[in-house]
Amino acid sequence: MLDNQVQHSGLKRYLRKKLQLSSLTTTTMIWLLLPVAVFISVVVAKMGIIGVAGLLVVIVGIPVVYGIIAYPQFGIAVLMVVAFMLNYASEFLPNDTPTGILLDGITYMLIFGFFIKKKFDSSWDYFKNPITYLVLIWLGYNFLEAVNPASPSILAWVYTVRTVGFIMLMYFVFLYQINNIAYIRFLFKLWLGLCLLAAISGFQQENFGLLEFERKWYYSDPLRLSFLFINGHLRKVAIFPDPVTFSYNMVVAATMCICFFMLNISKTKKIILGCLIPFYLLTMLYSGTRGAYVLLPAALALLAILKFNKKIIAAVLAAGFVLVIVIFMPTSNPTIKRFQSAFNPSADASFNVRAENQKRIKPYILSHPIGGGLGSVGIWGRRFAPNSMLAKFPPDSGYVRVAVEMGWIGLLLFCTLMFVILYTGINHYFLIKNPELKTYCLAMVLAIFIYNIGNYPQQALVQYPSNILFYLASALLNVTLRLDIAERKHKAIPVLKD
Repeated sequence: MLDNQVQHSGLKRYLRKKLQLSSLTTTTMIWLLLPVAVFISVVVAKMGIIGVAGLLVVIVGIPVVYGIIAYPQFGIAVLMVVAFMLNYASEFLPNDTPTGILLDGITYMLIFGFFIKKKFDSSWDYFKNPITYLVLIWLGYNFLEAVNPASPSILAWVYTVRTVGFIMLMYFVFLYQINNIAYIRFLFKLWLGLCLLAAISGFQQENFGLLEFERKWYYSDPLRLSFLFINGHLRKVAIFPDPVTFSYNMVVAATMCICFFMLNISKTKKIILGCLIPFYLLTMLYSGTRGAYVLLPAALALLAILKFNKKIIAAVLAAGFVLVIVIFMPTSNPTIKRFQSAFNPSADASFNVRAENQKRIKPYILSHPIGGGLGSVGIWGRRFAPNSMLAKFPPDSGYVRVAVEMGWIGLLLFCTLMFVILYTGINHYFLIKNPELKTYCLAMVLAIFIYNIGNYPQQALVQYPSNILFYLASALLNVTLRLDIAERKHKAIPVLKD
């Protein structure tokens, strides 16, 4: 027995020594890699593209899966990148390819990694805050909708709860796994970098034309083309699934840059931020989404209230003066004309149609306190209950969709959740003492505010990456205060009670 153990340990040491690449000769490496090369060649020859995909899953997929589970900060970055890029990548694939499964898989792996880590950490102090309690209540209500007697199909609930309910679990992952200021800086750089990539794509589509695969995507669906082609102008989506998601995220990115401009950073970084702001806003106009045009003025107004100093108020007033000029100046440019129409909604035919639709559905909402069930409107309603009244109803507004699918009780809960998130963020902003963390908290308050305002004329929180970014911002409201309190305790500075 002892001899076997000695021989076994000796063999391991021998193999470990031999596998050190620096000690391997060229001939030895050839003999080691030759069987691998032959195996790969046979697989590709026999199975073609399926074999290549399988090999990539083994060679690339397994290490990535391990990295997402074992290193959640890496997993969060992967989730953000995939959420931004998946729709763009799917334009290369057949229409029925279930690309959303990839994001579901990353989400499940992050949750699995979260529970593995919590096995060795019995403290739940991170989660004791008002946002967490309301998120749990909202999640519970989403799952109760599975037994809604008015629901057209349980499958409609299954498909819908993935993006409007289950994705909320990422809030807990973000809240727990983001635990240092350096990683927050990295996430913001990644966020703005991905938005820059989207802005460049939108600029290319507007000024240099669509790429061939983009053109095929635009023209492959007549219904999609009719929605995107308005007044002789093709609305741009960049790397996103629709122009609404594109425009809203450009406004959020520009607002974040405005906040970060107030940080104590180098002049070079301020120049970069100063260039990014107009670029994001310019490409936002290419989307033709009128609901996005009012978001920046609303965010600047809240910024002026929260900061309330002469420089900020003067800058906001100057921006408001320029905005007024743009709104009322005569122009023949169709993009500017569409921008101007956003500030006169009563004269807009589409706005009046939406108002009429909301008036028409109001009796249904009042008579169904828990709504018609998740997935009863929109694409899943048309797929699983095509003959129902709700399947034919265009919700447009995110709030109207909640009211129709989850009733006036669901709408009340949803509005309460949004209020608590904003109230908590504003409160934390005034409690935080570290200037950098304070600015990050402010940026997230404004981002959440933008998504909430935008959720009235459009559905702002159901598409990737906006749904993920919203709950990332919500988690950061608590993370920034937590890090600030830890820093003050380390410095023995008195901490104010929340």
